[in-house]
Amino acid sequence: MYQKKFTQIDYTKQYLEKGEYESCVFSNCDFSNADLSGIVFIDCEFVACNLSMAKLFKASFQDVVFRDCKLLALRFDKCEPIGLAFTFSDCVMDHASFYQCKIRKTKFQKCRLLEVDFVQADLAGSVFGDSDLAGAIFERTNLENVDFRSAYNFNLNPDANRLKKAKFSLEGVKGLLGKYGIEIS
Repeated sequence: MYQKKFTQIDYTKQYLEKGEYESCVFSNCDFSNADLSGIVFIDCEFVACNLSMAKLFKASFQDVVFRDCKLLALRFDKCEPIGLAFTFSDCVMDHASFYQCKIRKTKFQKCRLLEVDFVQADLAGSVFGDSDLAGAIFERTNLENVDFRSAYNFNLNPDANRLKKAKFSLEGVKGLLGKYGIEIS
């Protein structure tokens, strides 16, 4: 499919046809618990969609934009790793997993990322703009050149992650020193 618009379709009751979708827009669609395994999305946009708990085994997301979407407990680590690239804006992504994903220069703008798994991910050059990272797990994660300046509620161990040239606000320093039990006021 090429440059097609899909609006207000309930994929909990019908299947999205397997195949390749290029430059398509999915608007107000419900993909919750849907099986998107093996489907290829290239330069697509998801707007105000619910993809919570969708199955993503070998799904391919290449330069895909998610805006105002609900993406609860998605296993991005099960996606096809080649070409994996996203932009997230105003999304709720609690309990998602990016375990070992190589997603450099990813933009998370005004997202809620509660308890998201970023263990061993490569996020170099990414931006967490105005995003809530409460309980997000960063361990052996490449965070070089990552911009955390407007992110909040994060807690990461500088000894367990690569942080060279990462950017933090003065308020964000608390999220770096939490493991030391230091009180900052």
